[in-house]
Amino acid sequence: MKLRTALGSPVSRSLAVVLAAGLLATACSSGSNSTSSSAGGGTLVIGYTADPNTLDPWKATQFQAEHLLEQVYGTLTQLDANMNVQPGLAQSWTYSNDNKTLTLHLRQGVKFQDGQDFTSADVKSSLDRLRDPATAAVAASYIASVSSVDTPDANTAVLNLSAPDAGLLASLANVNLAILSKDNTEQQVAAKPNGTGPFSYTSRTPNQSVTLTANPNYWAGKPKSSQLQFRIIPDESSVVSAMQSGNVQFAVLDDPTVAKTAQGSGLTLDKTPDLGYHVLQLNSRKAPLNNVNVRLAMQCAISRQQVVDTAALGQGTVIGPITSPAYKSDPNAQPCATQNVAKAKQLLTQAGYPNGLTITAIVSTGLYSTSVNEAQNLQSQLKAAGITLKLQTLDSAAYVDAWVAGNFTAAVALNGGSPDPDGMYGRYFTSTGNLNKVAGFSSPQLDQLFAQGKATTDPAQRKQIYTQISNYLTDNAVWIWLFSSYDYTATTSTVHGFTPMPNGSFDYLWQTSSS
Repeated sequence: MKLRTALGSPVSRSLAVVLAAGLLATACSSGSNSTSSSAGGGTLVIGYTADPNTLDPWKATQFQAEHLLEQVYGTLTQLDANMNVQPGLAQSWTYSNDNKTLTLHLRQGVKFQDGQDFTSADVKSSLDRLRDPATAAVAASYIASVSSVDTPDANTAVLNLSAPDAGLLASLANVNLAILSKDNTEQQVAAKPNGTGPFSYTSRTPNQSVTLTANPNYWAGKPKSSQLQFRIIPDESSVVSAMQSGNVQFAVLDDPTVAKTAQGSGLTLDKTPDLGYHVLQLNSRKAPLNNVNVRLAMQCAISRQQVVDTAALGQGTVIGPITSPAYKSDPNAQPCATQNVAKAKQLLTQAGYPNGLTITAIVSTGLYSTSVNEAQNLQSQLKAAGITLKLQTLDSAAYVDAWVAGNFTAAVALNGGSPDPDGMYGRYFTSTGNLNKVAGFSSPQLDQLFAQGKATTDPAQRKQIYTQISNYLTDNAVWIWLFSSYDYTATTSTVHGFTPMPNGSFDYLWQTSSS
Protein backbone atom coordinates (compact mmCIF):
# COMPACT_ATOMS: atom_id res chain seq x y z
CA MET A 1 0.00 0.00 0.00
CA LYS A 2 1.39 3.39 -0.95
CA LEU A 3 1.79 5.82 1.95
CA ARG A 4 0.17 9.22 1.64
CA THR A 5 2.50 12.08 2.53
CA ALA A 6 0.48 15.27 2.20
CA LEU A 7 0.53 17.45 5.33
CA GLY A 8 -2.19 16.21 7.70
CA SER A 9 -2.32 12.75 6.13
CA PRO A 10 -2.01 9.64 8.33
CA VAL A 11 1.67 9.12 7.47
CA SER A 12 3.07 12.55 8.18
CA ARG A 13 0.68 13.99 10.77
CA SER A 14 2.59 12.84 13.85
CA LEU A 15 5.93 13.79 12.32
CA ALA A 16 4.57 17.24 11.56
CA VAL A 17 3.37 17.64 15.15
CA VAL A 18 6.76 16.59 16.52
CA LEU A 19 8.52 18.94 14.14
CA ALA A 20 6.31 21.86 15.11
CA ALA A 21 6.94 21.19 18.80
CA GLY A 22 10.66 20.95 18.16
CA LEU A 23 10.76 24.24 16.24
CA LEU A 24 8.81 25.98 18.99
CA ALA A 25 11.19 24.68 21.63
CA THR A 26 14.14 25.79 19.50
CA ALA A 27 12.86 29.33 19.48
CA CYS A 28 12.82 29.21 23.28
CA SER A 29 16.16 27.49 23.82
CA SER A 30 18.57 28.35 21.04
CA GLY A 31 20.44 30.71 23.32
CA SER A 32 21.50 30.31 26.92
CA ASN A 33 18.78 29.63 29.46
CA SER A 34 18.00 32.85 31.32
CA THR A 35 17.06 30.95 34.47
CA SER A 36 20.53 29.41 34.59
CA SER A 37 22.71 32.44 34.05
CA SER A 38 25.10 31.66 36.87
CA ALA A 39 26.36 28.48 38.43
CA GLY A 40 25.67 27.88 42.09
CA GLY A 41 28.54 27.84 44.49
CA GLY A 42 27.84 24.53 46.14
CA THR A 43 28.23 20.82 45.59
CA LEU A 44 25.06 18.75 45.28
CA VAL A 45 25.66 15.35 46.90
CA ILE A 46 23.51 12.53 45.54
CA GLY A 47 23.01 9.26 47.40
CA TYR A 48 23.48 6.15 45.21
CA THR A 49 23.04 2.53 46.32
CA ALA A 50 25.27 1.04 43.60
CA ASP A 51 28.51 2.01 41.93
CA PRO A 52 28.00 2.80 38.22
CA ASN A 53 29.23 -0.27 36.38
CA THR A 54 30.40 1.58 33.25
CA LEU A 55 31.27 5.08 32.06
CA ASP A 56 30.49 4.25 28.44
CA PRO A 57 27.03 5.60 27.53
CA TRP A 58 26.68 3.17 24.64
CA LYS A 59 27.01 0.19 27.01
CA ALA A 60 25.07 1.46 30.04
CA THR A 61 22.04 -0.59 31.11
CA GLN A 62 22.31 0.00 34.87
CA PHE A 63 20.12 2.91 36.04
CA GLN A 64 22.91 4.36 38.19
CA ALA A 65 25.30 4.50 35.22
CA GLU A 66 22.68 6.02 32.90
CA HIS A 67 21.71 8.76 35.37
CA LEU A 68 25.33 9.77 35.87
CA LEU A 69 26.14 9.79 32.16
CA GLU A 70 23.06 11.92 31.39
CA GLN A 71 24.95 14.74 33.09
CA VAL A 72 28.07 14.39 30.94
CA TYR A 73 26.75 13.64 27.46
CA GLY A 74 24.45 15.37 25.01
CA THR A 75 21.89 13.72 22.74
CA LEU A 76 20.46 14.93 19.44
CA THR A 77 16.99 15.35 20.93
CA GLN A 78 15.70 15.59 24.48
CA LEU A 79 12.47 14.82 26.33
CA ASP A 80 10.70 17.33 28.53
CA ALA A 81 8.94 16.49 31.78
CA ASN A 82 5.82 15.48 29.83
CA MET A 83 7.83 13.13 27.59
CA ASN A 84 7.53 15.40 24.54
CA VAL A 85 10.45 15.55 22.11
CA GLN A 86 12.47 18.77 22.31
CA PRO A 87 15.68 20.00 20.63
CA GLY A 88 19.02 18.89 21.97
CA LEU A 89 22.26 18.98 20.00
CA ALA A 90 19.96 19.19 16.99
CA GLN A 91 18.23 22.54 17.33
CA SER A 92 15.68 21.72 14.62
CA TRP A 93 14.93 19.07 12.00
CA THR A 94 12.96 18.46 8.84
CA TYR A 95 11.62 15.35 7.14
CA SER A 96 11.53 14.76 3.41
CA ASN A 97 8.17 14.25 1.73
CA ASP A 98 8.39 10.48 1.95
CA ASN A 99 9.53 10.56 5.61
CA LYS A 100 12.65 8.59 4.69
CA THR A 101 15.16 11.40 5.11
CA LEU A 102 15.63 13.25 8.39
CA THR A 103 17.77 16.38 8.19
CA LEU A 104 19.18 17.57 11.52
CA HIS A 105 20.23 21.21 11.88
CA LEU A 106 22.88 21.18 14.60
CA ARG A 107 23.69 23.74 17.25
CA GLN A 108 26.70 25.89 16.53
CA GLY A 109 29.32 26.84 19.08
CA VAL A 110 28.96 23.64 21.14
CA LYS A 111 32.17 22.09 22.40
CA PHE A 112 33.15 18.80 23.93
CA GLN A 113 34.60 19.04 27.40
CA ASP A 114 38.12 18.56 25.99
CA GLY A 115 37.64 21.79 24.00
CA GLN A 116 37.02 20.24 20.58
CA ASP A 117 34.17 21.64 18.48
CA PHE A 118 31.00 19.59 18.05
CA THR A 119 30.17 19.15 14.36
CA SER A 120 28.25 16.90 12.01
CA ALA A 121 31.35 14.71 11.73
CA ASP A 122 30.81 13.68 15.37
CA VAL A 123 27.16 12.83 14.64
CA LYS A 124 28.12 10.68 11.68
CA SER A 125 30.96 8.98 13.55
CA SER A 126 28.72 8.22 16.53
CA LEU A 127 25.77 6.88 14.54
CA ASP A 128 28.02 4.84 12.27
CA ARG A 129 29.79 3.26 15.24
CA LEU A 130 26.53 2.72 17.14
CA ARG A 131 25.12 0.78 14.15
CA ASP A 132 28.27 -1.33 13.79
CA PRO A 133 27.61 -4.76 15.38
CA ALA A 134 31.22 -4.81 16.60
CA THR A 135 30.40 -1.93 18.96
CA ALA A 136 27.74 -4.00 20.73
CA ALA A 137 25.82 -0.85 21.61
CA VAL A 138 22.80 -1.62 23.77
CA ALA A 139 20.53 0.77 21.83
CA ALA A 140 21.66 -0.04 18.29
CA SER A 141 18.16 -1.24 17.47
CA TYR A 142 16.79 2.25 18.16
CA ILE A 143 18.48 3.46 14.98
CA ALA A 144 18.10 0.33 12.88
CA SER A 145 16.14 2.36 10.33
CA VAL A 146 19.16 4.61 9.67
CA SER A 147 20.90 3.22 6.59
CA SER A 148 23.51 5.99 6.21
CA VAL A 149 24.44 9.47 7.42
CA ASP A 150 25.49 12.35 5.16
CA THR A 151 27.22 15.54 6.29
CA PRO A 152 26.75 18.26 3.66
CA ASP A 153 28.35 20.79 6.02
CA ALA A 154 29.62 21.04 9.59
CA ASN A 155 26.22 22.03 10.96
CA THR A 156 23.99 19.57 9.10
CA ALA A 157 23.56 15.81 9.39
CA VAL A 158 21.21 13.95 7.06
CA LEU A 159 19.89 10.59 8.25
CA ASN A 160 18.83 8.37 5.35
CA LEU A 161 16.19 5.89 6.51
CA SER A 162 15.32 2.50 5.09
CA ALA A 163 11.67 3.17 6.02
CA PRO A 164 9.68 5.79 7.94
CA ASP A 165 10.41 5.52 11.66
CA ALA A 166 7.79 7.10 13.92
CA GLY A 167 9.77 6.56 17.12
CA LEU A 168 13.17 7.78 15.91
CA LEU A 169 13.10 11.31 17.33
CA ALA A 170 12.13 10.04 20.79
CA SER A 171 14.78 7.33 20.61
CA LEU A 172 17.52 9.86 19.82
CA ALA A 173 16.93 11.40 23.28
CA ASN A 174 18.27 8.27 25.02
CA VAL A 175 21.69 8.56 26.66
CA ASN A 176 22.53 5.18 25.10
CA LEU A 177 22.66 7.14 21.81
CA ALA A 178 24.83 9.95 23.20
CA ILE A 179 27.05 11.75 20.72
CA LEU A 180 30.75 11.08 21.27
CA SER A 181 33.67 12.94 19.79
CA LYS A 182 34.90 11.40 16.54
CA ASP A 183 38.40 11.52 18.06
CA ASN A 184 37.56 9.39 21.10
CA THR A 185 37.80 5.63 21.19
CA GLU A 186 35.52 3.51 23.33
CA GLN A 187 38.49 2.72 25.57
CA GLN A 188 39.15 6.42 26.15
CA VAL A 189 35.50 7.12 26.93
CA ALA A 190 35.28 4.19 29.36
CA ALA A 191 38.24 5.63 31.28
CA LYS A 192 37.38 9.35 31.06
CA PRO A 193 34.04 10.50 29.63
CA ASN A 194 34.14 13.45 27.23
CA GLY A 195 30.74 14.86 26.33
CA THR A 196 28.86 18.05 25.57
CA GLY A 197 26.58 17.90 28.61
CA PRO A 198 26.11 20.25 31.57
CA PHE A 199 28.83 18.61 33.68
CA SER A 200 32.30 17.27 32.99
CA TYR A 201 33.84 14.18 34.50
CA THR A 202 36.35 14.97 37.26
CA SER A 203 37.20 11.88 39.30
CA ARG A 204 36.05 8.51 40.50
CA THR A 205 36.85 6.42 43.57
CA PRO A 206 35.42 2.95 42.91
CA ASN A 207 32.63 1.93 45.31
CA GLN A 208 32.83 5.34 47.00
CA SER A 209 31.99 8.27 44.73
CA VAL A 210 32.05 9.92 41.31
CA THR A 211 32.52 13.69 41.03
CA LEU A 212 31.41 15.91 38.13
CA THR A 213 32.17 19.62 37.66
CA ALA A 214 29.84 22.19 36.09
CA ASN A 215 30.47 22.93 32.40
CA PRO A 216 30.33 26.76 32.19
CA ASN A 217 29.97 26.56 28.40
CA TYR A 218 26.95 24.27 28.34
CA TRP A 219 24.77 25.39 25.42
CA ALA A 220 21.57 25.75 27.51
CA GLY A 221 23.20 27.78 30.29
CA LYS A 222 25.43 27.32 33.31
CA PRO A 223 24.40 24.60 35.76
CA LYS A 224 22.98 25.68 39.10
CA SER A 225 25.45 23.59 41.11
CA SER A 226 29.20 23.91 40.77
CA GLN A 227 29.70 20.17 41.34
CA LEU A 228 27.75 16.94 41.53
CA GLN A 229 29.03 14.16 43.75
CA PHE A 230 27.42 10.74 43.40
CA ARG A 231 28.16 9.06 46.72
CA ILE A 232 27.84 5.26 46.97
CA ILE A 233 25.90 4.18 50.07
CA PRO A 234 24.89 0.50 50.46
CA ASP A 235 21.12 0.76 50.98
CA GLU A 236 18.31 3.29 50.89
CA SER A 237 17.86 3.42 54.67
CA SER A 238 21.51 4.44 55.00
CA VAL A 239 21.00 7.04 52.26
CA VAL A 240 18.16 8.59 54.26
CA SER A 241 20.32 8.58 57.40
CA ALA A 242 23.03 10.41 55.45
CA MET A 243 20.46 12.96 54.33
CA GLN A 244 19.25 13.47 57.89
CA SER A 245 22.83 14.15 59.01
CA GLY A 246 23.36 16.62 56.14
CA ASN A 247 25.99 14.57 54.27
CA VAL A 248 23.68 13.94 51.30
CA GLN A 249 21.16 16.37 49.83
CA PHE A 250 19.42 14.41 47.05
CA ALA A 251 18.30 10.83 46.39
CA VAL A 252 15.69 8.95 44.40
CA LEU A 253 14.17 6.12 46.44
CA ASP A 254 12.07 3.20 45.26
CA ASP A 255 11.31 1.51 48.59
CA PRO A 256 7.96 2.92 49.83
CA THR A 257 8.79 2.04 53.43
CA VAL A 258 12.03 4.02 53.32
CA ALA A 259 10.26 6.84 51.47
CA LYS A 260 7.69 7.06 54.26
CA THR A 261 10.49 7.24 56.81
CA ALA A 262 12.19 9.97 54.80
CA GLN A 263 9.04 12.05 54.68
CA GLY A 264 8.44 11.60 58.39
CA SER A 265 11.96 12.82 59.16
CA GLY A 266 11.39 16.22 57.58
CA LEU A 267 12.83 15.61 54.14
CA THR A 268 10.87 16.80 51.11
CA LEU A 269 9.43 13.93 49.08
CA ASP A 270 8.08 14.00 45.52
CA LYS A 271 6.16 10.89 44.37
CA THR A 272 6.26 10.32 40.60
CA PRO A 273 4.60 7.45 38.64
CA ASP A 274 7.30 5.61 36.71
CA LEU A 275 7.10 4.25 33.15
CA GLY A 276 9.46 1.47 34.21
CA TYR A 277 8.05 -1.98 34.88
CA HIS A 278 8.74 -4.78 37.34
CA VAL A 279 8.84 -8.11 35.54
CA LEU A 280 9.80 -11.76 35.86
CA GLN A 281 11.84 -12.33 32.73
CA LEU A 282 11.74 -15.85 31.30
CA ASN A 283 14.43 -17.13 28.97
CA SER A 284 12.46 -19.23 26.50
CA ARG A 285 15.64 -20.58 24.94
CA LYS A 286 16.40 -22.60 28.06
CA ALA A 287 14.53 -25.67 29.27
CA PRO A 288 12.01 -25.96 30.78
CA LEU A 289 10.96 -22.44 29.77
CA ASN A 290 11.11 -23.37 26.10
CA ASN A 291 7.73 -25.03 26.77
CA VAL A 292 4.98 -22.42 26.46
CA ASN A 293 2.74 -24.31 28.89
CA VAL A 294 5.39 -24.01 31.61
CA ARG A 295 5.52 -20.27 31.07
CA LEU A 296 1.72 -20.01 31.05
CA ALA A 297 1.59 -22.08 34.24
CA MET A 298 3.89 -19.59 35.93
CA GLN A 299 1.75 -16.71 34.69
CA CYS A 300 -1.40 -18.35 36.05
CA ALA A 301 0.21 -19.14 39.41
CA ILE A 302 1.06 -15.51 40.17
CA SER A 303 -1.19 -12.82 41.61
CA ARG A 304 0.40 -9.61 40.43
CA GLN A 305 -1.56 -7.60 42.96
CA GLN A 306 -0.15 -9.75 45.75
CA VAL A 307 3.38 -8.90 44.56
CA VAL A 308 2.48 -5.18 44.68
CA ASP A 309 0.86 -5.45 48.11
CA THR A 310 3.60 -7.56 49.66
CA ALA A 311 6.80 -6.23 48.11
CA ALA A 312 5.80 -2.61 47.47
CA LEU A 313 3.20 -2.05 50.22
CA GLY A 314 0.50 -1.56 47.59
CA GLN A 315 2.40 1.33 46.03
CA GLY A 316 2.10 0.30 42.40
CA THR A 317 -0.27 -0.57 39.57
CA VAL A 318 -0.69 -3.97 37.92
CA ILE A 319 0.30 -3.73 34.25
CA GLY A 320 0.55 -5.42 30.91
CA PRO A 321 3.71 -5.16 28.79
CA ILE A 322 3.47 -1.60 27.44
CA THR A 323 3.47 1.35 29.85
CA SER A 324 3.88 4.11 27.22
CA PRO A 325 0.88 6.37 28.00
CA ALA A 326 -0.55 6.52 24.46
CA TYR A 327 -0.14 2.76 23.92
CA LYS A 328 -0.72 1.39 27.40
CA SER A 329 -1.62 -2.31 27.59
CA ASP A 330 -4.80 -3.55 29.19
CA PRO A 331 -3.53 -5.46 32.27
CA ASN A 332 -6.50 -7.82 32.08
CA ALA A 333 -5.94 -8.82 28.45
CA GLN A 334 -3.98 -12.00 29.13
CA PRO A 335 -4.51 -15.63 30.08
CA CYS A 336 -5.07 -15.82 33.85
CA ALA A 337 -5.45 -12.10 34.40
CA THR A 338 -6.08 -13.13 38.00
CA GLN A 339 -4.37 -15.93 39.87
CA ASN A 340 -5.57 -19.47 39.01
CA VAL A 341 -3.47 -22.11 40.74
CA ALA A 342 -5.64 -24.99 39.49
CA LYS A 343 -5.09 -23.86 35.91
CA ALA A 344 -1.36 -23.56 36.58
CA LYS A 345 -1.20 -27.18 37.77
CA GLN A 346 -3.20 -28.32 34.75
CA LEU A 347 -0.78 -26.55 32.39
CA LEU A 348 2.21 -28.11 34.17
CA THR A 349 0.70 -31.55 33.65
CA GLN A 350 0.15 -30.78 29.95
CA ALA A 351 3.78 -29.70 29.75
CA GLY A 352 4.92 -33.05 31.16
CA TYR A 353 5.65 -31.91 34.72
CA PRO A 354 2.79 -33.31 36.82
CA ASN A 355 5.06 -33.43 39.87
CA GLY A 356 6.32 -29.89 39.45
CA LEU A 357 9.73 -28.52 38.50
CA THR A 358 12.56 -26.22 39.62
CA ILE A 359 13.65 -22.99 37.92
CA THR A 360 16.54 -20.73 38.96
CA ALA A 361 16.06 -16.96 38.88
CA ILE A 362 18.70 -14.29 39.35
CA VAL A 363 17.84 -11.36 41.61
CA SER A 364 19.88 -8.24 42.30
CA THR A 365 20.87 -6.42 45.45
CA GLY A 366 21.58 -2.71 45.17
CA LEU A 367 19.93 -1.99 41.82
CA TYR A 368 16.50 -1.37 43.38
CA SER A 369 15.24 -1.93 46.87
CA THR A 370 12.19 -4.18 46.40
CA SER A 371 13.94 -6.81 44.26
CA VAL A 372 14.52 -9.44 46.96
CA ASN A 373 11.04 -8.99 48.45
CA GLU A 374 9.50 -9.40 44.99
CA ALA A 375 11.56 -12.54 44.37
CA GLN A 376 10.58 -14.09 47.69
CA ASN A 377 6.90 -13.38 47.11
CA LEU A 378 7.06 -14.90 43.63
CA GLN A 379 8.86 -17.90 45.12
CA SER A 380 6.06 -18.39 47.66
CA GLN A 381 3.26 -18.07 45.10
CA LEU A 382 4.84 -20.41 42.56
CA LYS A 383 5.43 -23.07 45.22
CA ALA A 384 1.66 -23.44 45.63
CA ALA A 385 1.47 -24.59 42.00
CA GLY A 386 4.37 -27.02 42.33
CA ILE A 387 7.03 -24.72 40.87
CA THR A 388 10.19 -24.24 42.93
CA LEU A 389 11.83 -20.90 42.22
CA LYS A 390 15.45 -21.15 43.29
CA LEU A 391 16.85 -17.67 43.90
CA GLN A 392 20.41 -16.74 42.95
CA THR A 393 21.13 -13.41 44.65
CA LEU A 394 23.84 -11.33 42.95
CA ASP A 395 25.38 -7.95 43.65
CA SER A 396 24.53 -5.25 41.13
CA ALA A 397 27.63 -5.66 38.95
CA ALA A 398 27.36 -9.45 38.73
CA TYR A 399 23.62 -9.23 38.05
CA VAL A 400 24.05 -6.73 35.19
CA ASP A 401 26.81 -8.87 33.64
CA ALA A 402 24.63 -11.99 33.73
CA TRP A 403 21.57 -10.09 32.51
CA VAL A 404 23.28 -8.47 29.52
CA ALA A 405 24.79 -11.82 28.53
CA GLY A 406 21.40 -13.55 28.77
CA ASN A 407 23.08 -15.92 31.21
CA PHE A 408 20.00 -16.80 33.25
CA THR A 409 16.91 -18.98 33.11
CA ALA A 410 14.71 -16.39 34.81
CA ALA A 411 15.41 -12.92 36.17
CA VAL A 412 13.55 -10.68 38.60
CA ALA A 413 13.99 -7.28 36.97
CA LEU A 414 13.02 -3.64 36.89
CA ASN A 415 13.35 -2.31 33.34
CA GLY A 416 13.01 1.24 32.11
CA GLY A 417 9.97 2.41 30.19
CA SER A 418 9.77 4.77 27.24
CA PRO A 419 7.19 7.16 25.74
CA ASP A 420 7.38 5.14 22.52
CA PRO A 421 6.71 1.37 22.61
CA ASP A 422 9.29 0.62 19.93
CA GLY A 423 11.85 2.25 22.20
CA MET A 424 10.71 -0.04 25.01
CA TYR A 425 10.76 -3.34 23.18
CA GLY A 426 12.16 -3.21 19.66
CA ARG A 427 15.65 -3.98 20.90
CA TYR A 428 14.36 -6.89 23.01
CA PHE A 429 11.81 -8.81 20.99
CA THR A 430 12.96 -8.53 17.38
CA SER A 431 15.25 -11.26 16.10
CA THR A 432 17.92 -8.67 15.21
CA GLY A 433 17.45 -6.63 18.39
CA ASN A 434 20.69 -5.99 20.22
CA LEU A 435 19.13 -7.10 23.53
CA ASN A 436 17.33 -10.12 22.09
CA LYS A 437 19.75 -12.32 24.00
CA VAL A 438 18.35 -10.74 27.16
CA ALA A 439 14.74 -11.18 26.00
CA GLY A 440 15.22 -14.87 25.30
CA PHE A 441 12.46 -14.85 22.70
CA SER A 442 11.72 -13.76 19.14
CA SER A 443 9.42 -14.85 16.33
CA PRO A 444 8.64 -13.94 12.70
CA GLN A 445 5.27 -12.61 13.83
CA LEU A 446 6.86 -10.18 16.27
CA ASP A 447 9.44 -9.11 13.70
CA GLN A 448 6.65 -8.25 11.29
CA LEU A 449 4.56 -6.41 13.87
CA PHE A 450 7.49 -4.32 15.13
CA ALA A 451 8.41 -3.39 11.56
CA GLN A 452 4.83 -2.24 10.97
CA GLY A 453 4.87 -0.26 14.21
CA LYS A 454 8.01 1.64 13.24
CA ALA A 455 6.81 2.43 9.73
CA THR A 456 3.30 3.56 10.75
CA THR A 457 2.92 7.13 11.98
CA ASP A 458 -0.86 7.36 12.39
CA PRO A 459 -1.42 7.13 16.19
CA ALA A 460 -4.61 5.06 15.96
CA GLN A 461 -3.02 2.52 13.61
CA ARG A 462 0.09 2.31 15.80
CA LYS A 463 -2.09 1.70 18.85
CA GLN A 464 -3.69 -1.29 17.11
CA ILE A 465 -0.31 -2.72 16.14
CA TYR A 466 1.17 -2.43 19.62
CA THR A 467 -1.98 -3.91 21.14
CA GLN A 468 -1.34 -6.96 18.94
CA ILE A 469 2.27 -7.05 20.16
CA SER A 470 1.16 -6.79 23.78
CA ASN A 471 -1.38 -9.59 23.36
CA TYR A 472 1.16 -11.82 21.62
CA LEU A 473 3.65 -11.34 24.46
CA THR A 474 1.14 -12.21 27.19
CA ASP A 475 -0.65 -14.98 25.27
CA ASN A 476 2.72 -16.72 25.02
CA ALA A 477 3.80 -15.68 28.54
CA VAL A 478 7.07 -14.51 27.02
CA TRP A 479 7.75 -12.65 30.28
CA ILE A 480 5.45 -12.12 33.25
CA TRP A 481 4.75 -8.41 33.61
CA LEU A 482 3.96 -7.51 37.21
CA PHE A 483 3.51 -3.83 38.08
CA SER A 484 4.71 -0.30 37.64
CA SER A 485 5.74 1.66 40.72
CA TYR A 486 6.80 5.12 41.82
CA ASP A 487 10.00 7.07 42.16
CA TYR A 488 10.34 9.06 45.36
CA THR A 489 12.63 12.06 45.02
CA ALA A 490 13.94 12.94 48.48
CA THR A 491 15.65 16.28 49.03
CA THR A 492 16.82 18.37 51.94
CA SER A 493 15.45 21.87 52.50
CA THR A 494 18.46 23.37 50.70
CA VAL A 495 17.69 21.74 47.33
CA HIS A 496 15.69 23.57 44.67
CA GLY A 497 14.82 23.22 40.99
CA PHE A 498 14.73 19.47 40.28
CA THR A 499 11.96 18.19 37.99
CA PRO A 500 11.23 14.43 38.22
CA MET A 501 10.46 12.62 34.95
CA PRO A 502 8.21 9.59 34.34
CA ASN A 503 11.10 7.68 32.73
CA GLY A 504 13.23 8.17 35.84
CA SER A 505 15.72 10.40 34.04
CA PHE A 506 17.96 12.82 35.96
CA ASP A 507 18.02 15.26 33.02
CA TYR A 508 17.02 18.19 35.20
CA LEU A 509 19.88 17.88 37.68
CA TRP A 510 21.69 20.68 35.88
CA GLN A 511 18.88 23.02 36.94
CA THR A 512 19.08 21.85 40.56
CA SER A 513 20.87 23.80 43.27
CA SER A 514 21.82 23.20 46.88
CA SER A 515 22.35 26.29 48.95
